[in-house]
Amino acid sequence: MTVAACILAANTDSAIRDVEGRPNARRLVETAWAGGALPVVVVAPDPDGAVAAVLAGSPAVLGNPAPPDGGPVAQIARAIDLAIAEIDGTTAALVWPARMGWVDAETITTLIEAHGVDGGPVLRPAFGGEMGWPVLVPVAHLEALRALPADEMPDALAEALAGAVPSRAIDTGDPGVTHDLDTARESLPPYGGPPEPPTARQHEWGAAVAAEQDADPVPPRVVG
Repeated sequence: MTVAACILAANTDSAIRDVEGRPNARRLVETAWAGGALPVVVVAPDPDGAVAAVLAGSPAVLGNPAPPDGGPVAQIARAIDLAIAEIDGTTAALVWPARMGWVDAETITTLIEAHGVDGGPVLRPAFGGEMGWPVLVPVAHLEALRALPADEMPDALAEALAGAVPSRAIDTGDPGVTHDLDTARESLPPYGGPPEPPTARQHEWGAAVAAEQDADPVPPRVVG
């Protein structure tokens, strides 16, 4: 079982914006890796290399966006395709809009472990009865995803995919799955954690990922 994280930024500013003293895309990559996702793919426009610069020294692969006329669904499919190309045998991908910057690493672990128990359904994290992000999409449902309308926005795409293939919600107790970066951290509802804590996971990147400061960062590999 291999679950990728596919982080999608609609524009450069969304990827490089400062969030608590760190570039947003870098924080998301670190959260995904700490939670056990592999590979970690970032798809974002990067005309001047600013996104590559903030990802230098991270485990992320940076991909160019799909043509814009394909709409959001094409961007999601593009990211999943890059993840599959990166690691053969990838079984699912966490589709993660970059605006959802408060998601906790434990939520990533919870979704991955739930996929390990039952690899069939799309998994949607929930908080307070509301569906959120990132959505775990098994690669078996990639063609169903591609068939969705190009003019639908991500929230509508998640609803449509969940209605077309087996899916279920997981109560994560994490307000970050439903509150984006327009909500200040101090205004988030209290974090509750999943009702049943996931099995402890020792990821090779470890808890120190968020604190790593690479003195001589290596540029990320850019694909596509």
